[in-house]
Amino acid sequence: MRNTKKAIYFYLLLFIVVVLPANTLSQEYKYEVGAATGTSFYMGDANKTKLYLHSGISGGALFRYNINFNWALKANIIAGNVSGNSEDSGNFFPFDRNINFSRTFTDIGTQVEFNFLPYSDNYSYLGTKPYSPYLFTGVGLTYASGENSIFSANIPLGIGFKYKLKNRINLGVEFSMRKLFTDNFDLLDNPYGIRSSTLKNKDWYSLTMIFLTWDFSSRTDPCHGM
Repeated sequence: MRNTKKAIYFYLLLFIVVVLPANTLSQEYKYEVGAATGTSFYMGDANKTKLYLHSGISGGALFRYNINFNWALKANIIAGNVSGNSEDSGNFFPFDRNINFSRTFTDIGTQVEFNFLPYSDNYSYLGTKPYSPYLFTGVGLTYASGENSIFSANIPLGIGFKYKLKNRINLGVEFSMRKLFTDNFDLLDNPYGIRSSTLKNKDWYSLTMIFLTWDFSSRTDPCHGM
């Protein structure tokens, strides 16, 4: 009986020391802040399938809260531009309607990220890696200026890869598609006169961004995931 109790205490201690920290322990720093730059392009009635057609330049800032090795919350503000020409679409619009447009947009949003690998340049005994691919999604708002300016909610869907250049410095790249809740981003609002659902027949824009961030706000008790 005494040996059984000792065994229970041993495995309980092992769970507390090894298993529990693997699930709750986070990086040494709670937050990241940095900048991002890259390219943007549009997809919609005037561009159904071609990636990076008439691509523009984008840039902005981001803030990330690292919950633990695998999960993070991110906020961003990004400005960029996109353009398009309906003659590139391969479609024929009623009344020979063609549009050549250019948009400058601002994107403000927040996303939740999932790292496929436990991301940290320390705690290698827990299997952490200084790199990881990740997925993200969230919600955002888009304002696009120019002719018939718009303001719309968006849903970002993306994938990325991050790498610890050194302690407190992160380098990464990510690709995302932003689903808009408007069909007027390309100035071709319902060109065929057929109304559709909220999700169908809406415009998208895409961001491919390279970012560099700096960690700050040290965790006072990292062994307990504080």
